[in-house]
Amino acid sequence: MADAAQFASPASYYRDSVAVRLDRACPPQRGHQRVDVCVVGGGITGCSAALHLAERGYSVALLEAHEIGFGASGRSGGQILPGLGTDIATVEQALGRERARQVWEMSREAVRLTAELIERHAIPCDLAWGYLHAAVKPRHVRELRQFQERMARDYGYEALAWLEGEALRERVVTDAYPGALFDSEGGHLHPLNYTLGLARAAQQAGVAIHEHSPALDVRRGQPATVVTERGEITADFVVVGANAYLGRLLPELDGHIMRAANYIVATEPLGEARASQVLPYNDAISDANFVLDYYRLSADKRLIYGGEVSYDGREPRGLQRRMDAKIARLFPLLEGVRIDYRWGGDVAITLNRAPDFGRLGANVYYAQGYSGHGMALAGLAGKLLAEAIAGQSERFDLFAAMPHRRFPGGERLRTPLLVLATTFYKLRDRL
Repeated sequence: MADAAQFASPASYYRDSVAVRLDRACPPQRGHQRVDVCVVGGGITGCSAALHLAERGYSVALLEAHEIGFGASGRSGGQILPGLGTDIATVEQALGRERARQVWEMSREAVRLTAELIERHAIPCDLAWGYLHAAVKPRHVRELRQFQERMARDYGYEALAWLEGEALRERVVTDAYPGALFDSEGGHLHPLNYTLGLARAAQQAGVAIHEHSPALDVRRGQPATVVTERGEITADFVVVGANAYLGRLLPELDGHIMRAANYIVATEPLGEARASQVLPYNDAISDANFVLDYYRLSADKRLIYGGEVSYDGREPRGLQRRMDAKIARLFPLLEGVRIDYRWGGDVAITLNRAPDFGRLGANVYYAQGYSGHGMALAGLAGKLLAEAIAGQSERFDLFAAMPHRRFPGGERLRTPLLVLATTFYKLRDRL
């Protein structure tokens, strides 16, 4: 795992609107500890796994290289959606129709679990419901209508409604979209407050959390030992939820995921009147492009708008200008609106954009590669990891059965090849 000292604490609107405080300090790990389970990663996957394990009676220590919610869990667009980062057809082709139906239903469970955890642990994270998947061009209209029909016919999913014309403008006040699918089961929240809320609940269940404690090595065995800068933790089981910050901690997974940087802005507060002329029903939205844009309102009526992508660690040229122009094209009344925050962060993507779950040996488990679709699914992953460690692995194993290939090109050529492929899809988005 990367050294925490390499990363500056990410400034964002979320950091400046934190409403959750942990119950106690999370000092760096020192000396020797012995627990049932050592969890690596303080995002949603790790915090959910730690919480669910502790609730089952396991002693748990959680290691976070920086601070809770440092990665995508605390910086994302905050959309909670059923489904995966890949089309359901990819799952169906890999696993068959019946198991694909089970995966789809578990993705819906992930959304319900998010709401249940928020209510049970009184997490103030501004949960709101309603999601639009918007077509940008006629090709998208055909694809989205076909998706709606397929999901109703083959998966029994009836939560999708097609909107166009005035019915669509009632929910998003722009002429940019010829149509959109409204999903009543999707929604959005404040991602950092949600992640911190899970960590607080884990502490209350007895989990020892250690921030600024990068995991340097996992020494395999029964038990295993996780080595840190100042000590080590011996555990019967290890759960790794480091995602985009995995580094070389588990060498067997090299090439299974790649880091992709995404970028978000938050405007000044718009006020009730202007906000009602943008998203009157407070829905979350993403468009249907391959390199998609997404946005929503915050609780204090800022527009939080995300998009663009970088695979080489460098901010794209003209990023600020392009992001501002996109907002103005969608909503002319917001032209010139003040941007109060700009930030970015890394997500982990897989080659097929399906999440990568699995185990190494008998006692090292991992979940990663949500491909931009992890806000709800990562919480379920934590629950499934706890089930598997407790001996009920059928649901975890269903996700683990998804085949994953390494990104082609080896360490030196993976990024250039991915940039080339993404350039092709960007050009296709314009057609």
